[in-house]
Amino acid sequence: MKSKAKLIQHLKITDELGHTIEIKLWQVPPLADKPHGFKYSLVYIVDGERVVGFDNAEGKGDLCHILGREEPYRFITLQQLRDDFLAAVAAFQGGLR
Repeated sequence: MKSKAKLIQHLKITDELGHTIEIKLWQVPPLADKPHGFKYSLVYIVDGERVVGFDNAEGKGDLCHILGREEPYRFITLQQLRDDFLAAVAAFQGGLR
């Protein structure tokens, strides 16, 4: 019998410019592609396009997406994941100014 993922956080915020941050975190049984026991999707969307994303899609492992580039991400903790995501969003926003 397959265990279900347990949603532990879902947050969606749209700012005054219409840009959206969405964070979804689930606890899952540790698997080969999720040895830390978490499934996650953190995205920053500008003008309908994902410009920053951190996720661990099935079979792909932990990844970071910046402006269409995909790179491996080293997951440490959920707090570090949030901090890294928000830092990447802030860096992107700094480039908008």
